[in-house]
This record gives sequence, structure tokens and C-alpha cells, in this order.
Amino acid sequence: MASVAAPDVEINVSANAAVEIKKFMASEEDLPETAGLRVRVVPGGCSGFQYSLNIEEESRQGDFIVDQQGVRLFIDMFSAQYLNGITVDYTSNMMGSGFTFENPNATGGCGCGTSFSA
Repeated sequence: MASVAAPDVEINVSANAAVEIKKFMASEEDLPETAGLRVRVVPGGCSGFQYSLNIEEESRQGDFIVDQQGVRLFIDMFSAQYLNGITVDYTSNMMGSGFTFENPNATGGCGCGTSFSA
């Protein structure tokens, strides 16, 4: 009897993004060891979907848990289909600073960089 492995989700976190995520998590008080950053896709934005980042105390049932550069990421099954292969980066320039997402699955996007279509 062959066992069926759950599909894998591959998300890359740049060194800059990892530093910022760790800083942000360190500023939160009383986070348990089980805490991580939820990366998900939600309907909205100017192209149909947008990215959402939230610190959560623990993963939920059915989550994919990915460790990247010392950062624990939680990804739900719905979001996983859109997030596989993305790179989360953190940039700072004259226009401001923030997280950016390079998504090879996106078929379209918009100028803000936080919304995409698939």
C-alpha cells in the first residue's frame, strides 16, 4: 500500500525579509515558541488577489509549515496553490519600504506590487 505524501509548498524568503520579519516578531510581546508568520492570499486588491502577512501564535490544522532563514511560515491549503515558488523580499527606497512578492504563478499584476491575478 503506497502512502500519498502531501504536496510541498516552496516559498523563498530573502535575507532582508528574514531580518525584518525577525525584528517584527521580536517586537511582539509574549509570543510562544510555536509562533510564525502566516502568508496567505485573500480576494481583493486591484488585480483579484492580494497578499496578507500576519503573526500568529500557532499553526492551524491543515497548514503547511515552512522554515526559511530561521523564520517559520504558515500557509493554508487555499493560499498554497498561489504561493508555491514565490519569493518574499523586503525593499527600501525613496517611495518607502515594505515587503514585496515575486510570484511566478501570477498572470498579471498592478503597480502596487501587493495584488495579482492568476
